Amino acid sequence: MVSCVRVLQQLTGTLALGVFTAALGSLQMGYSLGVINAPQKVIEKHYARSLGVYNEDLTRTEGANNTTHSTHPSVVMYWSLSVAAFSIGGILSSFLVGFVSNFRGRIKGMLAINVLALTAGLLMGLAKMGTPHLMVIAGRAVMGLYCGLASGLVPMYIGEISPVNYRGALGTLHQLALVTGILISQVIGLDFLLGNDDMWPVLLGLSGAPAILQSLLLFLCPESPRYLYINLGEKEEACKSLRRLKGDYDMTKDISEMQAEKEEAMKEAKMSILRLLRASVYRKQLFVALMMHLSQQFSGINAIFYYSTAIFQTAGVGQPVYATIGVGVINIIFTLVSVFLVDRAGRRTLTIVGLGGMCCCTVAMTVGLALQDLYSWMSYLSMTAIFLFVSFFEIGPGPIPWFIVAELFSQGPRPAAIALAGCCNWTSNFIIAMFFPYLEEFCGSYVFVIFAVLLFGFTIFIYLRVPETKGKTFDEIAAVFQPKRCTSHSKAQVETEMETLKNSTEA
Repeated sequence: MVSCVRVLQQLTGTLALGVFTAALGSLQMGYSLGVINAPQKVIEKHYARSLGVYNEDLTRTEGANNTTHSTHPSVVMYWSLSVAAFSIGGILSSFLVGFVSNFRGRIKGMLAINVLALTAGLLMGLAKMGTPHLMVIAGRAVMGLYCGLASGLVPMYIGEISPVNYRGALGTLHQLALVTGILISQVIGLDFLLGNDDMWPVLLGLSGAPAILQSLLLFLCPESPRYLYINLGEKEEACKSLRRLKGDYDMTKDISEMQAEKEEAMKEAKMSILRLLRASVYRKQLFVALMMHLSQQFSGINAIFYYSTAIFQTAGVGQPVYATIGVGVINIIFTLVSVFLVDRAGRRTLTIVGLGGMCCCTVAMTVGLALQDLYSWMSYLSMTAIFLFVSFFEIGPGPIPWFIVAELFSQGPRPAAIALAGCCNWTSNFIIAMFFPYLEEFCGSYVFVIFAVLLFGFTIFIYLRVPETKGKTFDEIAAVFQPKRCTSHSKAQVETEMETLKNSTEA
């Protein structure tokens, strides 16, 4: 009973405020991911006008005859860049998460990057006053810079301020806020709200709106106690922060834990990305971490997020935008499901089930799209397959790659590993966003066969090479990747390489 009361005392209003404030960054990221989807045709029309390739007479003919025609190649190119510029920004800034978080702290880091979000919102919100395609592309790129940093800073801060008993549940709020942002962007992107000819710049400009609220609330949030104690060595300030976050309690255990972590961090080599790539000690873990992130992005999920409205339209759905909103609702529901399953079923099991289920869904989606002209009911098969595809994604392949990297690596190589994994994720995101429209045009209804093959390969890889990390310590996980490390010869080799890495000037 005393233990339960103590845990409940640690769930203070300040803690809730800190988690909510940080999660606004994830909400902003999700909004930016989804906002580009619904108003695609409206924005493409403005691009065509700006580029001088818009044909008003042809548009009237299309409306009268209920037919469509191929979009001008230059419009397709600029639209693809508008989608992909977001990922380019994320790739570039993903390497700077460690620098920004340690330079001035987690709170000041999140406060500083909000300048990027506000700049991006202004660029896109004022797109009609300049050259629309260039301003949207620039705004999306700057927003990508913000989101690349936020995707590292937000989970880091939430994880560091959360009580151990609630760290997993509070940590998943990053993913929950992200999918909530996607759904919000889909709803207000409806044509009778903001996704129309007059209001689409406002729709895009609102990407930066949460930054205003977050900037105000950050002044009320305490700095991470772990940053204050481990990075700065300020024990008194760390105690004040703990007291604000958890109330009046005996903080001896927390201080001892941070002291032990600080001592362990001093023993390990803090490696650069280059040194991590060269270190054979961590090669297997790194390969698994990168493959997990590749499986997330090359599953085809962002093809669904970015182009779901167009896909539903191809599938013959009468109101494709509403079907896309349905995808957003499913996204949130199954993210909540994963919260309850991940510590019960395990990371490996959920990832295998998720990837295998997605593979089956892509096959069903392909069959539905290919045969919809012969059988009208095939459109329902395609739509059901998309809903199930998203459900399987959020059960495992969606949230797990983001936090499994921290489980695979210890304090020394962890920042470099997270940076590499983040870069891999954003680069894959860019490739899908940039080239999916061209693949769709070339392959037609068979485009998802490519993803089916990739998903099958990823499922086999996870089954054969990825260990279960649930409930295991770092030493236990490391033993899986280095089964011979207990022998004297192997142990000597590992210790020699670790000492070399620690003393290296590059590390």
